[in-house]
Amino acid sequence: MAIEDKDLLSIQQARGYAARAKEAARALKEFSQDQVDRVVDAMAEAARAEAERLGRLAHEETGFGNAKDKTLKNLFSAVDVYNYIRPLRTVGILRENPQTRVVEIAEPMGVVAAVIPSTNPTSTAIYKALISIKARNACVMSPHPSAKGCILESVKVMHGPAVRAGLPSDALLCMSEVTLEGTQELMKGRDTGVILATGGIGLVRAAYSSGKPAFGVGPGNVPAYVEKTADVPKAVKHIIDGKTFDYGTLCSSEQSIVCDEPIREQVVAEVKKNGGYFMSEPEIAAVSRVVVTPQRLANPEIVGKPAPYIAEKAGIKVPPETRALVAPLAGVGRDFPLSIEKLSPVLAFYVVKDWHEGCERCLQLLRYGGTGHTLGIHSRDDAVIRAFALKKPVYRIVANTQTSMGATGYTTGLAPSMSLGCGAYAGNITSDNITPLHLINIKRLAYELPREARTSALRDQVAAFLDERLGGPPRPASPGPPPLSPAPAQPPAVDFVSEDDVRRALREGRTIRVSPRAIITPAARDAAAGGNVLVIEGR
Repeated sequence: MAIEDKDLLSIQQARGYAARAKEAARALKEFSQDQVDRVVDAMAEAARAEAERLGRLAHEETGFGNAKDKTLKNLFSAVDVYNYIRPLRTVGILRENPQTRVVEIAEPMGVVAAVIPSTNPTSTAIYKALISIKARNACVMSPHPSAKGCILESVKVMHGPAVRAGLPSDALLCMSEVTLEGTQELMKGRDTGVILATGGIGLVRAAYSSGKPAFGVGPGNVPAYVEKTADVPKAVKHIIDGKTFDYGTLCSSEQSIVCDEPIREQVVAEVKKNGGYFMSEPEIAAVSRVVVTPQRLANPEIVGKPAPYIAEKAGIKVPPETRALVAPLAGVGRDFPLSIEKLSPVLAFYVVKDWHEGCERCLQLLRYGGTGHTLGIHSRDDAVIRAFALKKPVYRIVANTQTSMGATGYTTGLAPSMSLGCGAYAGNITSDNITPLHLINIKRLAYELPREARTSALRDQVAAFLDERLGGPPRPASPGPPPLSPAPAQPPAVDFVSEDDVRRALREGRTIRVSPRAIITPAARDAAAGGNVLVIEGR
């Protein structure tokens, strides 16, 4: 009898795909760095060639955003992310410290369960496929049901070239039977090694409660503070451009403008110049009812829609060229619905006396749904910028550029990424922009060190730590153990002997004078057995 229950079909496919991917991951684990890079090269090249078509498919299927900006996001993943990860070493020995004699070796995690959202479907699929394979992990994607077609097509675009470049066929798979139960099965299944979860807060919580290592992201409620010394025209243009990029579907897009009182009129004029429409109180109330649900969540029906569409739904008239709806608000919280993350070109607007009050207002906004994510600040006063960086409970402080793509690393020096960790503030395992290096574990080979070498290594580690924390001048590295040379006629007695000490003495044909209370490791005693290399002082 055929299975007709969609949930059972999805669960069955999740288990089957994860098992197949695990077998593929065993083969992928044996790849050299050159083999991995050839596959990633082929995937990125294919995604670049189809970026425009995939962007159009994403817009047509979901109704979110616009094809032009979705194409740019696809290119960001296929070009910027790729260029960043291409030189990374993810295979074999990553680092070797000759002083501490510690060797770090890359180990893949196995199967990545990659949950793909509807807001940024094709760009996230490209990104997660590239970083998973770069780290020698197989990848099974669970697409959002409303974006399944374009996500499956994105995987298809990369899969053929990847297989021709040597990738095992089952190392990159995408579920076609998608339900919540199937996604949960993929996340908690025994063959899954790690989860990359992008989606609503419920999905991210499910990922973290699955019993598997998981990288999820928290929501963003990004304030953009314009301080009195800012280049106001530039600042406002960045804010409006960021907020309207793909009609606000990125979680890093600006949600509020907070500006100093002395520059209020200039900011207002620049907002209007850049297509912002300031709403009256009745208009704010009408738009609030359309944009925010009674549960104080963004209404899916207006997510990623242009400002005139939202205004029409709210029953208000705005100029057709309007790019963003702006709501002057007196506070933050349940009584001010538009103070939440809106995922659409709607901005809250606040005026503060100075940067101290601006700091407090930004804290209120972050605590109302954006803790850990991102803050934007526009200022020419670096002391103020750094004060914000030191005090705000976020892990990306984006200065003098748009937060929308600045937080992803497109207009800043941050690691290019479509998955932005929000750290412990938001219950996330990391505050980093996620890269292939998060999808590998590190094995460490550690050799026994002579006592003097251990002391030297520890001294250097302490000095480096103090220099980093206190900003002191660079210190010369400790010389470590002295070069090997014939022992003096009467060497001093030592208090510790390792296997390495014994073998060195045997090679040099000398003895080691040992104090009566010296510690001699078992390996050292074994190495010295049958010889006269150890001479106990006083005997």
